[in-house]
Amino acid sequence: YCEGIYMLNTQKYGAKLRKLVNAALKSKCTRYECPKCGKLKVVRKAYALWKCKSCESLFAGGAYSFATDSGNVVRRTVAEYES
Repeated sequence: YCEGIYMLNTQKYGAKLRKLVNAALKSKCTRYECPKCGKLKVVRKAYALWKCKSCESLFAGGAYSFATDSGNVVRRTVAEYES
């Protein structure tokens, strides 16, 4: 499903919107590094649910990307208070 779908003409109301849709589809279909096992095996399973195919861990993330900007800020502040 995710092979070569980045340039689909799903959005037909301007170049800027087409580029945004293609960027979202590309980040949705990219494999990410697992925080637990360190392998590039994390794929999107459902809306904001990401699963590692290696260690079978389930993560909550962004809708189209594994980590969001606000999630990164929260992760940094929690790590700062823990240390």
